[in-house]
Amino acid sequence: MRLEQTMRWYGPNDLVSLSDIRQSGATGVVTALHHLKNGQVFSKDEIQERKDIIEKAGMKWSVVESIPIHEDIKRQRGKYLDYIENYKTSIRNVAAFDIKTICYNFMPVVDWTRTNLDYRLPNGASALRFDKIDFAAFEAFILKRKNVEQDYSAEEIGKAESRFKNMPESYKETITQYIIAGLPGGTTESNPTMDDFRNVLDTYADIDEEALRSNIIAFLREIIPVAEEEGVNMTIHPDDPPFSLLGLPRIVSRSEQIEKLLSAVNAKSNGLCFCTGSLGARRENDLVAMANKFANRVNFIHFRAVKIEDDGSFHEDNHLEGNVDMYAVMSVLLKEQQERNTSIPMRPDHGHKLLDDLTKDPSPGYSAIGRLKGLAELRGLELGIIRSNGWE
Repeated sequence: MRLEQTMRWYGPNDLVSLSDIRQSGATGVVTALHHLKNGQVFSKDEIQERKDIIEKAGMKWSVVESIPIHEDIKRQRGKYLDYIENYKTSIRNVAAFDIKTICYNFMPVVDWTRTNLDYRLPNGASALRFDKIDFAAFEAFILKRKNVEQDYSAEEIGKAESRFKNMPESYKETITQYIIAGLPGGTTESNPTMDDFRNVLDTYADIDEEALRSNIIAFLREIIPVAEEEGVNMTIHPDDPPFSLLGLPRIVSRSEQIEKLLSAVNAKSNGLCFCTGSLGARRENDLVAMANKFANRVNFIHFRAVKIEDDGSFHEDNHLEGNVDMYAVMSVLLKEQQERNTSIPMRPDHGHKLLDDLTKDPSPGYSAIGRLKGLAELRGLELGIIRSNGWE
């Protein structure tokens, strides 16, 4: 049995078309109603319209990624109870169209974060990169966040100050745009300012790791019974990167944190998206051990490799290279799949920009050719593992 091979698609305005995705060898599409603000219900009419487009292209809508969590739910304030009810309705509506996997995350304020969306590799390809010192420079000297020195060593702050003094103004503007433009929908109006960003951060001033964990557990206790009733697998995506940013707590970065969430609401529907790139960006994470530990709760897989640099910075590597032992991780998850006798959806995550991709401006990480290359490599690895174990 093979993994269900999918690719992410950002909807009708995505530069990578459904025809491109089908030609890659993928049979499933991972998408969402990205035009909706966080907290809005995924209506049946809109789901039907999107599903029809995908099926007309010869594929199926395999995974909803994501139904975003409104910040009020994460902070447990404001209209959070209304937004939880909206979320339950969205789960029911998605399930009505036989879409049974939903991915989401619980990262406060910012989603996945990088400092460079066009990091040139020695072969000329372009990758995404997180530079720890550049990010410290942003926090300390552009954002001027309070108590920033508590999260960095004196040496790191010194390097960040030196880096900041030598940064071109254009780069200061670029890195700021990369970070604050990622504010979740519904937290500010469009084109957020630095003051908007500071104000949103301030709303988490009294929320530490334990408080955030308490809030997500309360959320899960509300929605997981609905997901179980509808036969839907919820899959939480790990923090990206898997450590605190901007003084904010993160609760899906390490094995013990994941265990707390899965055990607090011990149901099959309360599952994990095993993202090798996100989890792999933390040097202490043993991905093979984590795959073994959580295999029975993995309902979706993102295969991606990162290369961790000496100072904790990292960039996205070729899918079978970097610090991730892709062979060993995939072997564990394929064994779990054979035992279930049910395909687990997976997608190649964050491909490089290669060849003709370099002349285009796709969504960061979601180029056509780079992901096609990644999927081809992963499919070959998968076939080798399956045949060597006699699973085919």
